[in-house]
Amino acid sequence: MELKTTRYAVEAGVALVTLSRPKRRNAWTGRMHTEYRWILARADADPAVRVIVVTGDPEGQAFCAGADLGALEGHSEKGRYDPGTPEDIARPGYGVDPRFDAAFAYHFGIGKPVIAAINGAAAGVGLVLAAFADLRFAAEGVKFTAAHGRFNFPAEFGLSWVLPRIVGLTHANDILLSSRVFTAEEAMAMGFLNRLLPAERLMDEATAYARQVAESVAPGSARETKRQIYRDLHRDAAASVETAERLLEAMIRAPDYKEGVKAWTEKRKPQWTG
Repeated sequence: MELKTTRYAVEAGVALVTLSRPKRRNAWTGRMHTEYRWILARADADPAVRVIVVTGDPEGQAFCAGADLGALEGHSEKGRYDPGTPEDIARPGYGVDPRFDAAFAYHFGIGKPVIAAINGAAAGVGLVLAAFADLRFAAEGVKFTAAHGRFNFPAEFGLSWVLPRIVGLTHANDILLSSRVFTAEEAMAMGFLNRLLPAERLMDEATAYARQVAESVAPGSARETKRQIYRDLHRDAAASVETAERLLEAMIRAPDYKEGVKAWTEKRKPQWTG
């Protein structure tokens, strides 16, 4: 696929996905969603990729400023919602669990950790994208907003499900019912962020963390642990324990288990096969 609104690069086990519409503050369009899903499907299938980092083009001075104004005007003119995506759009993460088979929830089916490196404003769908990432690193002073209230929209793309699970009901109600702007410092205090960093250190810290995970965590472990986390949001403790026991019995027979033990005893970096 020709990438017109995104960029994609892989280095040292880390895939860097950049939302790139700098003249529009990296605003979201159907084209961007189509490219983004294609990139995620490619990264998920690539054994050279162990961790995915998503950020905004720094020239856009935003992570993602939400839906493009032109798209919002188009919805209004048509009198209906039009996602602007083709029928054959890529389906990354689909087929793992039917509860993940929807827009943005597909992140939970992707078998690799996804880190949002939030280097500027994240509004509307930009907040959605950050919320459905597994980890969130943000620059100091960044601003967030759900934004939907000003357009007579509902809470978008599952925010009403995911935000209470990240920050709790009290903070989620504040964010969603007011559609107010809140800062990265507030987001850190709420528990929305994993790291709050000076802007000049954000990408270095995010990619260093990603490389550390890529080097030290077996790919099979990262994949199954991530799926356990999101499946367990829907089930009881006993079911979680039983699933973990079944996975342990299966995964202990994989070559990466032996490699992990050997690397630990030999005090060296493991050479994962995935």
